[in-house]
Amino acid sequence: MLKAKTALVTGSTSGIGLGIAKALARQGANIILNGFGDSEGPLKEVQDIISSTGSGARVGYHGADMGKAADIEAMFDYATQTFGQVDILVNNAGIQHVANVQDFPVERWDAIIAINLTSAFHTSRLALPPMQKAGWGRIINIASVHGLVGSAGKSAYVAAKHGIVGLTKVTALENAASGITCNAICPGWVLTPLVQKQVDAKAAQMGVSNEEAKKLLLGEKEPSMQFTTPEELGELAVFFCSPAANNVRGVAWNMDGGWVAQ
Repeated sequence: MLKAKTALVTGSTSGIGLGIAKALARQGANIILNGFGDSEGPLKEVQDIISSTGSGARVGYHGADMGKAADIEAMFDYATQTFGQVDILVNNAGIQHVANVQDFPVERWDAIIAINLTSAFHTSRLALPPMQKAGWGRIINIASVHGLVGSAGKSAYVAAKHGIVGLTKVTALENAASGITCNAICPGWVLTPLVQKQVDAKAAQMGVSNEEAKKLLLGEKEPSMQFTTPEELGELAVFFCSPAANNVRGVAWNMDGGWVAQ
């Protein structure tokens, strides 16, 4: 379905980003991975999928720090030189810190806003002109259920994710009469390395097992009592890239086990 298209997925060396990258690779897209930590393992995972499909797609990696505009520009230069242009942009990179507003470290606030929100502005402004010239493009912003509701202790993350939902709506409206769509995905609990840290902290704090801590975490917010998976989110991203989603524009689509329905 996506043969000859190139997808750039930020924060894609693990978790949600890698799940989405793999789902798009199964559809024949070239993939550009980005993120900290090990890149060889994720590159091999995506390459194995490409090889199994016989699509002839390619995979690349750029280690841009998503908190730095110059790094993001360098990543787009790499994308242009290596793949031609970015047809599908998935803004997924994110970090977290938990503290009450009066105790929130200023440098952590600045880093979360830069990586979780401002980076999506920089990638979008760079991706849009070639998409507009081509008359087709997909921007998928990975927000969060926290782009729709709040939780105590997460002021920077909630502010950034609400901002992502707003940016999604404006980007969609500015391109509403074109072949470019922009939508947001708002997951609830996904058992990524980021969330596993919260599970570990809860287990330690309450003196319970990891499995019990998971149940407690889910029970606080998510009626389904199950984590959303990166694979499920990947399939939703594939839908947004499909012809069936041509007129899905500016939505914040929550996949949250009933969290926001309460």
